[in-house]
Amino acid sequence: MPVTKGVKKLIEEAMAQIETMSTAEAIAAHGGDDVVFVDLRDVRELEREGMIPGAFHAPRGMLEFWVDPDSPYHKDIFSEPGKTFVLYCQSAWRSVLATKTLNDMGMKNVKQFENGFSGWKEAGGPVAERPKKSG
Repeated sequence: MPVTKGVKKLIEEAMAQIETMSTAEAIAAHGGDDVVFVDLRDVRELEREGMIPGAFHAPRGMLEFWVDPDSPYHKDIFSEPGKTFVLYCQSAWRSVLATKTLNDMGMKNVKQFENGFSGWKEAGGPVAERPKKSG
């Protein structure tokens, strides 16, 4: 069966329904007490490229499960009151779709930023190594 709506169309439709920050706005918001950056990339991307310092890693494939308080996989960080969640991936494709999905789930305190992590690095945003797991 052929694909009737490709990824480009899905992204275009999602972009019309979500809030997107400029890269400069995202860099300026970094470090704020009311902002949580959420890295959606695969762990191999984090190890290879680094990540935004202080970002929470939520692999794209687990995001909905980690956000939903009724899920056995729920992460408490997503229930912190007064927080804005800024999602990002490498090129802002996954983050666009993920932001739309979280909006569809009822979260309105979620945004993404243009051009993703590659744009962040290009604009001189801070980058750190992926924190090592203790244990």
